[in-house]
Amino acid sequence: MNLKLENVHVLVTGASGGIGLETARQFLEQGAKVSAHYRSQPSTLGALITEFGQGRVQPVRADLTKEEEVVQLFSEASRTYGPVQVIIVNHGYWPPEDVPIIRMTLDQWNSTVSTDLTSSFLVVREYLRQLETASDILKDKAAVVLIGSTAGKYGEAGHADYAASKSAMMYGLTLSLKNEIVKIAPRGRVNCVAPGWVRTPMAGTALENPSVVYQALATTPLRKVAEPIDIATQVVLLSSSAVSGHVTGQVLMVEGGMEGRLLNRPEDIQVVTRA
Repeated sequence: MNLKLENVHVLVTGASGGIGLETARQFLEQGAKVSAHYRSQPSTLGALITEFGQGRVQPVRADLTKEEEVVQLFSEASRTYGPVQVIIVNHGYWPPEDVPIIRMTLDQWNSTVSTDLTSSFLVVREYLRQLETASDILKDKAAVVLIGSTAGKYGEAGHADYAASKSAMMYGLTLSLKNEIVKIAPRGRVNCVAPGWVRTPMAGTALENPSVVYQALATTPLRKVAEPIDIATQVVLLSSSAVSGHVTGQVLMVEGGMEGRLLNRPEDIQVVTRA
């Protein structure tokens, strides 16, 4: 199937590892030109540049929590490949330690919201501003795919900061943005892909714990942890106006059929019987 992504300029945030790196690769396989964003470590992008060449992929650096760096990111990306047509808002941070709300500091809350949600607002806003001045031909391919999480649907005890950020992205931001983008690009679409646990460097340590894996899979019919390609392929499909041109405002859960969180294990429940 031809997704008609040849020479489409795609910006993938958080492209230096995990889901972002695999997503960048899948777009390149489809013939797109990719601006691969990183914050601090571009070395993982070297293999993509070697395989596809600098004419197809360029690394672009920015701290996405800083407004001026987001502006510079788009300026740099468009200087080589022209205006960004498709944007994948993939970057984010999951604090690895469980911290219940009662113990969470305001600094942690603000840091997570800034890194995961406010930065996404800045990226999307700059994308729309650039898109506004693009040609009608370029606008026809306009698409935004945000990366949410099962935490945004079910919550996640010990990670309320992350869950709240993802929930706001998946519903408030996605559903508002899909109504606004068409004022700029009449065929523009906005969707969200929400994974469960995925074998990425960010989740690697946690997934070494059998208890974490058990809790992650206890309500998942497919009984397996996703690989980055499981998410990346869905992102690419949703980005294609050829196959998903009438799909917008959707949150696609890619979590193996997960039905919810396992809150209590047998040893956590004390059965009280009457004498």
